[in-house]
Amino acid sequence: MAAQQSYACTGRVRPALALQRAAATVAARRPHSLAARVTCGGAGKQNVLVVGGGGREHALSWKLAQSPTCGTLYVAPGNAGTELEPNMISLPQLNTSDHKQVITFCREKGINFVMVGPEQPLVEGLVDSLEAAGVTAFGPTAAAAQLEGSKAFMKNICRKYNIPTAQYETFSDPASAKAFITQCGAPIVVKTSGLAAGKGVIVAATLEEAYQAVDDMMVKNTFGSAGATIVVEEFLSGEEASLFAFIDGESCTPLVGAQDHKAVGEGDTGLNTGGMGSYSPAPVLTPEIAQQAMEQLVIPTACGMCAEGTPFRGVIFAGLMIKDGQAKLLEHNVRFGDPECQSLMVRLQSDLLESLLAQCRGEQVQLEWSADPSLTVVLAAKGYPGAYAKGGAIRNLQAVTGAKVFHAGTAMRDGQVVSTGGRVLGVTATGKDVLEAQQKAYAAVDQIDFPDGFCRRDIGWRAVARLRAQQTA
Repeated sequence: MAAQQSYACTGRVRPALALQRAAATVAARRPHSLAARVTCGGAGKQNVLVVGGGGREHALSWKLAQSPTCGTLYVAPGNAGTELEPNMISLPQLNTSDHKQVITFCREKGINFVMVGPEQPLVEGLVDSLEAAGVTAFGPTAAAAQLEGSKAFMKNICRKYNIPTAQYETFSDPASAKAFITQCGAPIVVKTSGLAAGKGVIVAATLEEAYQAVDDMMVKNTFGSAGATIVVEEFLSGEEASLFAFIDGESCTPLVGAQDHKAVGEGDTGLNTGGMGSYSPAPVLTPEIAQQAMEQLVIPTACGMCAEGTPFRGVIFAGLMIKDGQAKLLEHNVRFGDPECQSLMVRLQSDLLESLLAQCRGEQVQLEWSADPSLTVVLAAKGYPGAYAKGGAIRNLQAVTGAKVFHAGTAMRDGQVVSTGGRVLGVTATGKDVLEAQQKAYAAVDQIDFPDGFCRRDIGWRAVARLRAQQTA
């Protein structure tokens, strides 16, 4: 598959002139020190640190380690999966919230490049600290990471720069939020403004459910400080999809799309989770809709961030709601999705390390992708996304064939892989079509002995239904 087209604020997509000028100003101020620090394969191998311990970070590490220019690869904290990989070193003892400790470690180990995977360290400014210390890091600054760290900030960017999204209001007082809900009616969506590990979104079918969500977030503090401010927005119907893009200030390069399953139950029912599975590509995200999403959602976001003086550099996730051939923005994340990243990495044919280094130097990135679809099934601990047991043994992983098992919530205890989180494994397979990828993924799931785990058995059902409809047409 050919590389995706790149876009820029000043290219054939033309937002407001003020945004173009702001983008040009930011580009002119862009420091060139990165180009001096970051070198490619000709100058030798790169020692790499990946920050994070989930399935996304296992997948990124797995792909980065395949680069011929990758030297020693460290993962902090990592998990049992990264510990079992032969070409990387897990660092459960490294406290990635202690920026000085991370910087000291990078200097001691000669680490030239840091890939920050999760949202929390991005929001906490790890990239800022590393860059200030002369260590190249991939990801947005803390100011730009507000796009995910504060849903109120993201929605205000949408409003200010005319980005199609659900109508909304923000609240810091539960009574005012409930009055607004009463005025709007149900169904309605209630979200924590802050980070809530993918679980701070309640789609309320009734007013009573919406009131309860407000109380849980703002009165009972179920989500801690993340619920101090909430966003209440209109319910958008349609089909969701995930669009990813590399952004370098004013320049945007789309990646391939994906679709994940957020609901815990089959048929997309039950509570929202961090994601119970994913597949790529997403048939609903047609080339025409992808272009519309880039032109109306992603590029105006990039230009708006430049105009605000907080240019975004890294990978951005646009959560889309698609209806009648048009996409609206549900939310932005400032990193690869999880489990979408697992589905993307097995399709990526380009050298990920070289691509990220080029992105850090401000160069245009060309990515090549396999045409074969991929599908990821998440094995979660029983009880998730509510209370769940930890420490359950996971056996027979070495016997899995036909798929790659990415670890998320796992650890090694006395030589045995055990569960430590809600989402435990991401079993990822590719196939000539999505049905074959699905069959291979579930065949691999059935080879794993994890009595304390469960999974949805319908991951990819929309794409499979479309495929079968085409085959019988």
